[in-house]
Amino acid sequence: MRTLRVVGLHEDGKSIVCEDPERRERFLLPADERLRAAARGDVARLGQLEIEQESTMRPREIQARIRAGGSVAEVAEAAGMSVARVERFAYPVLAERARTAELAQRAHPAREDGPDVRTLGEIVAHSFALRGQDYTQATWDAWRSDEGKWIVGLAWTAGRSDNRARWVFSPGAHGGTVTALDELAETLLDPDAYRVPRAVGQTAEPRLTDVATRDGARVIEAPIPTPAERDTDEPSPARQAAGDSLVPEQSANAVRGKKNHPTVPAWEDVLLGVRSQRG
Repeated sequence: MRTLRVVGLHEDGKSIVCEDPERRERFLLPADERLRAAARGDVARLGQLEIEQESTMRPREIQARIRAGGSVAEVAEAAGMSVARVERFAYPVLAERARTAELAQRAHPAREDGPDVRTLGEIVAHSFALRGQDYTQATWDAWRSDEGKWIVGLAWTAGRSDNRARWVFSPGAHGGTVTALDELAETLLDPDAYRVPRAVGQTAEPRLTDVATRDGARVIEAPIPTPAERDTDEPSPARQAAGDSLVPEQSANAVRGKKNHPTVPAWEDVLLGVRSQRG
């Protein structure tokens, strides 16, 4: 690498004239922002200018995308830059997002009659405990929406499903307030309404103890006959044939015998003095 010395300003007023003392060769060096930053020893400004030249995405735009919820990898891919260079501008914004998510957990959910006494973090932790889920595995995050509002989100895994809940965070006195944005967020804010889900295929069986003690009376349920028992109750062909062969008089006598009523003689028997053989 050769050493050059500064001769002076070029006649165009935009370049610096440099010369090689040994070969007497002269060179033009643009008097741009990079040269001025190098002359001042501003290393940070030099790095920023280098990024701006390599990509059309400026540092302010990088930070805006990170603040809107984008990850470092997503922004680096969109800008065509390395992840390490994007992290230099994303670090303060990521710290801001983490701090906002922490503050939102201390906020109070907005109710119809005013803010809740408990904080968002306390209520969500109670909901996780009722569901038997590990609250320590959940991840909080925060980002700014297009309207400029802070959105706080909670992500966790339950079984094979990935779940996300979102609230609007409004900073203010006593920690501020949060408002649910989706159904899952509303469910977490109402732990008492949780019901244990029933497994697929499980049917509710009657409880005999409840039936026996209902209204203080004892209930005895008759057994329901099986199809085989129903078949045995029907008359067999032999029994049906025997029943059909009965003489009408025998059937009538059997009926009278069952009733245990005395036999009344006919009027002609009484007139002739003959005893009837009908009885």
